[in-house]
Amino acid sequence: MQIDDQINRRSFDFFNQSLGMLEKRMALAETYYNEIIDQPFDLNQNRKIELDEEKKPYAKDEAQLKQYWKDFLTYEVITRLDRKMDEQADSKENKEPKKSEAELLEDVRKDIKKTFGDWFNRLRKLRRSDRFESYVGSISNYFDPHTDFFNPKEKQDFDINMGGKLEGIGARLQQDGDYIKVSDIVTGGPAWKGKELEANDIILSAAQEGKEPVELAGMRVDDAVTHIRGKKGTKVTLMVKKQDGTVKQITITRDEVILDESFARSVIFDMPGVINNIGYIKLPKFYSSFENENGNSCAVDVAREVEKLKENKVNGIILDLRNNTGGSLNDVVDMSGLFIEQGPIVQVKSRQAKPYVHQDRDSRVQYDGPLIIMVNSMSASASEIIAAAMQDYGRAVIVGSASTFGKGSVQRFFDLDKAVSGSEDLKPLGEIKMTVQKFYRVNGGSTQLKGVVPDVVLPDNYMYIDVGEKEYENAMEWTEIAPQSYAQQVVKMEHLSSIIEKSKKRVAGDERFKSVQENAKRLKKNRDESVVNLSLKDYRAQMDVLEKEAKKYEELYKTELKGFGVKNLPQDLAGIDADESKKARNEDWFKEMKKDFYLTETMNVMKDMITGEKSFTYLVEKIK
Repeated sequence: MQIDDQINRRSFDFFNQSLGMLEKRMALAETYYNEIIDQPFDLNQNRKIELDEEKKPYAKDEAQLKQYWKDFLTYEVITRLDRKMDEQADSKENKEPKKSEAELLEDVRKDIKKTFGDWFNRLRKLRRSDRFESYVGSISNYFDPHTDFFNPKEKQDFDINMGGKLEGIGARLQQDGDYIKVSDIVTGGPAWKGKELEANDIILSAAQEGKEPVELAGMRVDDAVTHIRGKKGTKVTLMVKKQDGTVKQITITRDEVILDESFARSVIFDMPGVINNIGYIKLPKFYSSFENENGNSCAVDVAREVEKLKENKVNGIILDLRNNTGGSLNDVVDMSGLFIEQGPIVQVKSRQAKPYVHQDRDSRVQYDGPLIIMVNSMSASASEIIAAAMQDYGRAVIVGSASTFGKGSVQRFFDLDKAVSGSEDLKPLGEIKMTVQKFYRVNGGSTQLKGVVPDVVLPDNYMYIDVGEKEYENAMEWTEIAPQSYAQQVVKMEHLSSIIEKSKKRVAGDERFKSVQENAKRLKKNRDESVVNLSLKDYRAQMDVLEKEAKKYEELYKTELKGFGVKNLPQDLAGIDADESKKARNEDWFKEMKKDFYLTETMNVMKDMITGEKSFTYLVEKIK
């Protein structure tokens, strides 16, 4: 009988039988672990371990399963011993005698015993209801990665925000198998300011100031958060595995996330001798009144920034949506309407209903000049909606990564307490987050899976790696529906192909972008090489190579650009100068922009737009 048939008849035979099997296998695994951990480890053996669980075959018998455990624990010993040896070599403050390799190995064994002892204890404490939640969640995830079951506590912790009103590091976390992965860095938070912790980093351990690190492997997200979150001014040291395979120690001083850095902001860019007086709007997320107590709307705020830029007679506007993971649908529809007369912006369709078309019904065009929208592989949802709409209308040039995230689906929460009458003693039951609709472009294509492919594609570090929706095992497929009738008479983009070719030529000859492509190939190679020798000597040699390669590209994003100027709008200066903290954050933002060579190429694209399109000939003399 199939699992879905059992659910339909309110039977949980498979689940009940699996519990017994799971308990037996857990007990067997703990037996293997206890046998192996106290035995001598051969750290110079000619064996390899496959780290990619998708590539590793299931053990054919218990002997092979035990060998898997032995290999895994050997790998744990080697990686931890490598870190301790490096920490001891790098330590300048430690005046105690250096420990021998044997002493460090004994420290490692103690660390592993504590980590795995805690892990097995947590597994034993899991209730039947915890297992059932995982079972239901697995069934939900089968249909698509965004459909899931949330128990009452998980619902409260949904989209955990370690910034905002909370005091923490300013990062959002998610479960990635047995590990804790950074899903997003909160703009304005301590991690964002430090520039070391990044999305997709794996957090291996967390140490409070002056205390021993706590291993996070095997922890649930909500448990891991308790070790990372803390009071303002306190420090936490994270051991992090980066995308290129290197392990890095990052110390972050906890603080409050400054909310105004999540709001729309604008400045003016100048590249003397190339192009001048170009407005730039940074929008970190599509916030709305339901998300913050101040009642801000990103559409209203962006409209305000546009008006301020127009008062400064800018020659073009760049709207930067890189790393913007989306938000309010109503706001993105209103924002899109700032740049066209009126018409459809996005179609939303459930499985059986006809598409519902979200329209811009405001015939005003708040801005009719040159427009570029910047995106990358982490631009998702609402970011993809405005980029797709402006691309379909031919209203803007889209500049960015090979494609955006590819999340073209809509989710809603359904309270199970309302769905089940009676059984008050069992409530609260939790909620189901269910995918109920898909987004479709006005041209009929979905943003699901494929995302939005920019007009001008710039190399980035993840160009050879599947990121975004493509990473999910059960992602919904790309589909298509009937297009809408749409047109705009604001501008005519007649020479887009020429703009694209000119950018390709510049990028091909730019040493910085060449280095980005080399680094992207390195990341792809390191990610694909998932087999590691179980030899301390070989492992340390491999890590040395990886770290040296990584250092080669670290300076790429730290060098200040020549001939690139940034200035605040006159309307903003009084407010910035009156607040020392705002002034400091503004200076940090300027430093960040002045190192961002993607902005200089985008400025070159803007120049090509203005000098190449008849719609903008009136600006040619002004941009010089």
